[in-house]
Amino acid sequence: MTSDNSPPVAARHWRNWGGNQNSVAVEVLTPGSVDEVAALVKEASATGHKVKTVGSGHSFTAIAVADDHRMLLHRLGELVSIAGNLVTVQAGMPLYRLNKLLAENNLAMPNLGDIDQQTVAGAISTGTHGSGQSHSTLASCVESVTVVTGAGVVRKIDSTDPLFPAARLGIGALGVLVEVTLRCVEAFTLLADERPLPLVEVLAGLDEQIATNDHLEFYWYPYTDRAQLKRNNKVPVSDRPLPRFRGWLDDELLANTVFQGVCRLGRVLPAAVPTISAVAARALTARTYTDRSDRVFCTPRRVHFTEMEYEIPRECLSEALSALPRIIEKLPFKVQFPVEVRFTGPDDVWLSHGYGRDSAYIAVHQFSGSPYEPYFRAFEAVCEPLGGRPHWGKMHYRDADSLRKAYPKFDNFLAARDELDPGRVFSNAYLNRVLGA
Repeated sequence: MTSDNSPPVAARHWRNWGGNQNSVAVEVLTPGSVDEVAALVKEASATGHKVKTVGSGHSFTAIAVADDHRMLLHRLGELVSIAGNLVTVQAGMPLYRLNKLLAENNLAMPNLGDIDQQTVAGAISTGTHGSGQSHSTLASCVESVTVVTGAGVVRKIDSTDPLFPAARLGIGALGVLVEVTLRCVEAFTLLADERPLPLVEVLAGLDEQIATNDHLEFYWYPYTDRAQLKRNNKVPVSDRPLPRFRGWLDDELLANTVFQGVCRLGRVLPAAVPTISAVAARALTARTYTDRSDRVFCTPRRVHFTEMEYEIPRECLSEALSALPRIIEKLPFKVQFPVEVRFTGPDDVWLSHGYGRDSAYIAVHQFSGSPYEPYFRAFEAVCEPLGGRPHWGKMHYRDADSLRKAYPKFDNFLAARDELDPGRVFSNAYLNRVLGA
């Protein structure tokens, strides 16, 4: 998803979707083939330039900020092959096109986040995830990647390669992803059940809800004791479609048009925000419907925001969540967005937030243009001592020294970086901070 007033693709000036990151590139590269990517990287390496690949701009961190050569892969967005449930696509394909392609072939991603505008490369490289005890990040679905290394060499990395656990989620530090093979599943239908509940009721039955639902998440509305619980479960047929008017009313008018107006009002009249939040929480109505899996997982997001999301060990959820009302109460501004909470199981991807443990994710947001740093820093101060791991594509203030303590395989990842990009062709200020120069 790009900003509504974003510049042309090849413009030197760039701004991310959230509006909180921008840069001016020395040169914009738009390769149309893998060989061209390799040639451009090799030339940059030989001449001392840096190359930073940019996807849809949906990260809130400076991970995609390019002050030297910015590379765009929108011309590398096609299907390569389908072999059973293994689907190989070029890395610049956006998720919404991938989902359509899979559906046409009676396939689907086993899990997705709630936005489908990211490129495949950007989604797996930053740790995009959905929710569900039997799922982890989208990177855990990767069977192999083809990457252009810092020397301009095209290299395929699969499960037989020692670098595979690093390359599946490389935060843009290991090379340019040009092809990705994904392990997909047979297309499936989801029954979505969404209902408002008191927060205390959601938390009281949480362990059982996580265990008995395929996908579970909830939203807490600041300044209230109310939440919205969302449960998605596989069913054999789609026999309860959401009426078109109800879908438009909920997902377009209320969740986007009206909500944006409410956010603008709250920015002008901050004292009204707690009342608005209380009214919104009480106005929610339950809905139950069936649809194709990706249409249930992903919803349109047209209200721009800035976000921090922290993964913490699931047993620490209560401690982290209970700190939020105290944090919000002390802020010199109001919080207009609900807090999102999701759950995943463990995986073995070195820089995955869920590496080796059951996870709870807590995401905090602010309307674009509104202050956020005191809010985000205070929440990070709660999560870091709990062993929290920040989402790579969402705001955080951690550096390499603190992140090394959170990731058991951090130094293994650095060794992979030394092998694939010893000259640091793909580095930028963000990577220097989180990985070290």
